[in-house]
Parts: sequence; structure tokens; C-alpha cells
Amino acid sequence: MKKNFVCGFVGLGLIGGSIARAMRKFYPACRLLAYDTNKDGLDAAVKDGVINEPLSKIDAAFAGCDYIFLCAPVSENDRSLPLLQTCISPDCLLTDVGSVKSDIHENIKKAGLSRQFIGGHPMAGSERTGYINSKALLLENAYYILTPGEEISPDVVLDFKELIASLGAIPLVLTCAAHDYVTAAISHLPHVIAASLVNLIKESDQEGGLMKTIAAGGFKDITRIASSSPAMWQQICLTNKDHILTLLDSYTSIMEQIRNKIQSSDKEGLYRFFDQARTYRDSFPDASGGPIKRTYSVHIEIADEPGALAAIATILALNQISIKNIGITHNREQQDGVLRVEFYQEESIAKASQILTAKGYAVFSQS
Repeated sequence: MKKNFVCGFVGLGLIGGSIARAMRKFYPACRLLAYDTNKDGLDAAVKDGVINEPLSKIDAAFAGCDYIFLCAPVSENDRSLPLLQTCISPDCLLTDVGSVKSDIHENIKKAGLSRQFIGGHPMAGSERTGYINSKALLLENAYYILTPGEEISPDVVLDFKELIASLGAIPLVLTCAAHDYVTAAISHLPHVIAASLVNLIKESDQEGGLMKTIAAGGFKDITRIASSSPAMWQQICLTNKDHILTLLDSYTSIMEQIRNKIQSSDKEGLYRFFDQARTYRDSFPDASGGPIKRTYSVHIEIADEPGALAAIATILALNQISIKNIGITHNREQQDGVLRVEFYQEESIAKASQILTAKGYAVFSQS
């Protein structure tokens, strides 16, 4: 794999921008060009030294690319294919970053580009969007699923795996059908359920919004992903409809079973239901990669007095520990500690805990 490659981007938002930043970091000699309808994002990427050449349209400028990443919304990627057909080199590898793969593979096949396409899905992201929120470390230790078609050369797949791994991600190769079923289960259905729970509380809340006021702790944690882009999830539900419906039917059946157990006061059945879930959940690998991102945080007991929160922030800052978020947890049914501090990196948990404990604070980490 050469290090002075040329890579083009169709779309330079959060994911495209983060991949471009990672390439610039690990391959400073590479040449990067990008097209995006957001001119401000392109201008910022040029100013940051990430992109060498901003493009106002998809044209012959893409002809010299070794790689082209489709990072725009699904509908825009589809519209880009006829334009890329007219200028893409036969030696160029085309890939995308969408979270549904069967649909793009079908469109690639219709466009006659199957011999040079590998589907891609970096399982990393943020509720925030746009190039301004991109960062080179977004891919760090995140699973990056690759879905090569039957016509692609194994050598090309190996070369692309090496590129993805060199950017800090963990490449996994699946068929597009396997990918769509897996992500429907661990990402798409949870988003549907999270949004449903939030809408349930919205419709069930009392006058004055009491439920909303105290919706912290466990409820806020399990529904955090409901804050994601509604336009993106609309498209995901439409393009991965069959797998989501199959799993939604299974989930509905499970809900009916637990409803019956509650209605009949089935003590043993209820215990098994929660125990099986707890045991299986505790067996999950402790990794940060995934569509539902792990958060790195601690809870701290502090006195309700002036300057208490500022003292914590000052101690951590003096020890070069960056804080991503900090706030008081008002509902602590399932949490120890009144103050929740969230960090950017996992190693900050142990460092902060050690320093604050030495200062006399009671610190509780969470999983």
C-alpha cells in the first residue's frame, strides 16, 4: 500500500471529515480532494490543512484518485454514481460509509462498478454533525465493517483492510446481508426503541412536565441515542426495512411475554427474564467501538456548598485531565455520587479516580 495516495471524498461531514483528518495525520504526503454542498465545511478543511483541493462539483478531478469515499447521505450518494461513472479510474477503489449496505451494493451493481467497490461502515459517530465536529481520533479502536462484493479482488480487499487498520480502526469483513441484520439488531432497533420510549414519556407526562424534569439516571442513559439525526434514521428505517421489521416483531413478542409474566405475577419467570439479560449483558466485551458509543465517566460525592463543583474541575485541570461534560445527577436511583464527570478517554477514569480519592472524595466508576 503506497503512502502518497490520492483520495477523494464525496461529502465531508462528521465521518468523511474524520477519515480525512486521520489520513492527513497518518499519511501527511497523501493528496486529498473533496466535494461537498457545504462550502463552509470545505473552506474550513482547507484552512485546517486537511484537504488539498476543494471541489464545486463531481468531475474529472476525481479521475486521479486511488480511493473515493462516498460520505454523503444515502440519496446523494446514489445520485453521485452516474457522475463518478464518467470519470473514475478502473484502478480506483470506491467505498462508502453508510450504516446499511445491501441497498448501496445493489445500486453499485446497476452502475457497473462492482469490480471496484467495497462497502464500508465505521461504527463510530456522534450526536453532533458536520465537518466542524470531525476529529482524527473518531475511528480510534472502533470497528470498521467492510462488505466486499463477489467481484472484488482479494488483494484489493487486503490492501483496503490495511489502510483502515492504519487509521486506528479495527476492520471486520462481512457480507452485506450479514452486516444489515447485525446492525439492525444492535443499532437500528435500539434507536427505534429509544425514540419510542421518549415519545411514550412525552405522551404520558403530567401537566408541568414532571416526568421530563426527573428523567435522569437510567432513563436518560438508555434513551441518549434518541437525540440522533431524525433524517438519518428515517433513511435507515426505509433502506433496512425488512431486517428491522423482522427484529421488531421478535421484540414485540418478547414484550408480550414479559407483559404476561407481570400480569400473572410470575415471580420465577420475571427473575429469569432479568437475570438472563444481566448475565448476557455483563459478558459484552469492554470496548469503546460500536454504534452506541460507550461513555467514560465517574460519579463523585460532593457537599452541596459553594465552590464544590469548581474545586473538582480545578483539581482535574491542574492534572491535565480534560472534561467532556460535568453535571449534577438529580435522580440517583441506580447511581452512586451526586456529581457526574464524563471524560474523552478511558484512561482518564483511573487517573481521575486516583487523584480525587487521594484528596478525600468518594468516587464511583460506572460500566
